[in-house]
Amino acid sequence: MKLLLISNSTNAGEPYLQYPLPEIARFLKGVREVVFVPYAAVTFSYAEYERRVAARFAELGIRLRSVHRAADAAHMIRHAEAVCVGGGNTFALTKKMQEQGLMKALLARIRGGMPYVGWSAGSNVCCPTIRTTNDMPIVEPESFRAIGAVKFQINPHYLDANPDGHAGETREQRILEFIEANPRRWVVGLREGCMLHLDGDRLELIGPRPMRIFRKGLEPSEVHAGDDLSFLL
Repeated sequence: MKLLLISNSTNAGEPYLQYPLPEIARFLKGVREVVFVPYAAVTFSYAEYERRVAARFAELGIRLRSVHRAADAAHMIRHAEAVCVGGGNTFALTKKMQEQGLMKALLARIRGGMPYVGWSAGSNVCCPTIRTTNDMPIVEPESFRAIGAVKFQINPHYLDANPDGHAGETREQRILEFIEANPRRWVVGLREGCMLHLDGDRLELIGPRPMRIFRKGLEPSEVHAGDDLSFLL
C-alpha cells in the first residue's frame, strides 16, 4: 500500500497546501492524474474545493478530477491512477462516501497499490473508523466504519494545550476515553505540520514534531521522525 496521511492542509500564516506540497510531489512522482474526493466541504461548494486543490496540483503537473462530477463515483475510483481525499467535516465526508460505495472501492484499489493522499478528514477515513475525529457530527452517516486501510486510528490536528480558564477535557483525555472503550486499538496523535507515509511495510513519520502514541495499558508516549513505527502495522 502507498499512503500519505497528512494532519492538516495548511499551517497558520501559510498559503493553502504549502507545507505538504513537496511531499505530495515526491509521493505522486510519475502520476499524471488524480481523482479528488471533495465531500468533506460543507460551507463552500465541491466545485470550489476542486478548483482550489486543482490549482495547487497543477503546479506539480498533475491534472485533478473530482468525483462529484461523475455519474458513477465508485467507477471513477476503480479506474483512478491515484486518489486524493480532502479535509473538512469527517461526518459529511463519510456519509457521502458510504452512500456512493467509495469506502469499499478505495480499499480494493489501495490494497492493489494505488497511491492515496489524504489530509485531516481524508486521513481519518483511512482508519478502521472515524471515531477519533475532532469534528462535530453535523450529519449522520450509515455507520462510523471507514476504509480500514490502516489498523490504527489517527487523531489529526493533535493538540497538547489546555487553554487557561478551560475546564473541559483535553485532547489526550478524549483519546484515553477512546482506548478505554477500544483496548485493542492504537491511536496516534498527529500534530499539525506532520504526516505519515506508508510504502509497503514501511511506515514513516515526516515533520518537525513528535507523534503521540496511545494504547490501553500503556503510558502515552512520543515517537519522532526516524523512529521504528512497525508496531502500528
